[in-house]
Amino acid sequence: MSKKPVQRVKHVPQRTCVGCREVQPKRKMVRVVRTAEGVQVDPTSKLAGRGAYLHDRRECWERGLKGALAHALKTTLTSNDRARLEDFMNTLPVEVEAAEMSPQSVGTGK
Repeated sequence: MSKKPVQRVKHVPQRTCVGCREVQPKRKMVRVVRTAEGVQVDPTSKLAGRGAYLHDRRECWERGLKGALAHALKTTLTSNDRARLEDFMNTLPVEVEAAEMSPQSVGTGK
């Protein structure tokens, strides 16, 4: 008898959003990194420095900027860092409230 080759399941790195604490694949998250120049968004996820991850949702960024992000990066956010991160946050789409899209209100005009 010959053995069948075993299909290996590829490992997908998981990260936790510091805004909502939800765990998702690393590729679906936005990395923020602390470098010598300050805190900045890392679109390539390859910059050297201490990193933290957030979803690409504005609500996660708002919660993160209240203090969770600074705690995860073990630093205090300067006004320049905060302005840079808020500029990026403002490019993110605003989430539609779940109550507005409930099945009861769709098509009823409520």
